[in-house]
Amino acid sequence: MLREDAHNVQRESALQLHNGAQSVASLLLIKDCGRLLADLSALFYWRCNTISDLMINEQIRDREIRVIGSDGQQLGIMSSKEAMKIAREADLDLVKVAPQAKPPVCKIIDYGKYRYEMARKEKEAKKKQKTIDVKEIRLSPNIDTNDLNTKVNHARKFLKKGDRVKVTLRFRGRELAHVNSSKVILDNFAEQLSDCAVIEKPAKFEGRSMIMFLGEKR
Repeated sequence: MLREDAHNVQRESALQLHNGAQSVASLLLIKDCGRLLADLSALFYWRCNTISDLMINEQIRDREIRVIGSDGQQLGIMSSKEAMKIAREADLDLVKVAPQAKPPVCKIIDYGKYRYEMARKEKEAKKKQKTIDVKEIRLSPNIDTNDLNTKVNHARKFLKKGDRVKVTLRFRGRELAHVNSSKVILDNFAEQLSDCAVIEKPAKFEGRSMIMFLGEKR
């Protein structure tokens, strides 16, 4: 009976040790995955920023770096000297693409092509971030043809720069009695700019003014 109890205790202890080892292994695996995700996140973050501070080839002096091959494959962690040797054998460059990662992430690529591509993406991103100004053109119901043509030319310049144009037809005193008949002025204004503008918001009466918005024709 005592022998059987001792055997059961030994078996239970062995099972606990096995489960404990599995838990430790799981924790280590999770830790490694976390490090890899952090490295990839740092790489993504850097790719969204400027290329002016890039370090390449001999400028990279870290004891250990994580290396990505020219085909995108993970080559593992190695010294910067080892990575430089691989890059030279492939007639390519070693570029530090994620300096904040631990260890830093470097990629074996053609630096000239990489820099050109990143500069192109930065340029495109800046274009998308361009703010569009709203320029106002004020008209009156009694505007003469010459003044109207001058206002049209001003609006055309704004539109070609990518700005929006707010066209305001202002009424004073007795002019308010002729609001409906004066709408033709805005219609004529938009018609003269139909080659470079589209009506974003049709003419609408607000307070003592009739307002129309024009945008660049694409």
